[in-house]
Amino acid sequence: MASLRLIARLDVKAPHLIKGVHLEGLRKVGDPQLFARRYYEQGIDEIIYIDAVASLYERNTIVDLVTDTAENVFIPITAGGGVRSIEDARTLLRAGADKVVINTAAIHCPKLVTELAKEFGSQCVVLSVQAKRQINHWEAYCDQGREHTGRDAIEWARQGQDLGAGEVLVTSIDREGTCAGFDIPLCRAITEAVDIPVIVSGGMGRPEDLIAVVRNAGASAAAMAHVLHYDELGLADIRAAASAAGLSVRTP
Repeated sequence: MASLRLIARLDVKAPHLIKGVHLEGLRKVGDPQLFARRYYEQGIDEIIYIDAVASLYERNTIVDLVTDTAENVFIPITAGGGVRSIEDARTLLRAGADKVVINTAAIHCPKLVTELAKEFGSQCVVLSVQAKRQINHWEAYCDQGREHTGRDAIEWARQGQDLGAGEVLVTSIDREGTCAGFDIPLCRAITEAVDIPVIVSGGMGRPEDLIAVVRNAGASAAAMAHVLHYDELGLADIRAAASAAGLSVRTP
């Protein structure tokens, strides 16, 4: 059984690390490079950088950030926000990213997922699914949770796998930034729909939340932001709690 991956999620509005609730009300937190380096030194397994406004302004501003981080942080880096073409992805990978994450452009042009997978390999392509609960389903959103897509989030994750994505990053808009626990039914629905690894994001508040989403929903990894950025939980404590609960975690 593969080890559970603990991931630090860093949303960026260049040059600042930001954090909000429900992907809204974004507040400046600090220098993303300093936070990335701190998490690396504390033993985080991976880092995800997301340019939170790249799709809105049709830009990609995190290349320099990835370049600088890759010189000091020697763990996998996933980067996204504003990836609209093979060249955008190539630029990030050359800058030091190991994987690219794509959402809005994939919604508008699903074949881009296939093109990226053929060019760089499925292991480099992470489909971001930003999901919000509706009356009887979850809808996928884009533009960092600002725009409806009309797509069923579970079906979109399944389609993303069929198109060639090697991993799914599922973010619960309802839980994001609340520290109220992950949306276990959402994560379970995604993991049951796909055969590729699923990273769950949105809602981490206690070590018990991590244990629950792995045991009850089959998550392969958990992306955390608020609890790390504001020092509400330490990585060593999170890892120790997961290990004590019988989960397989990496020893830094």
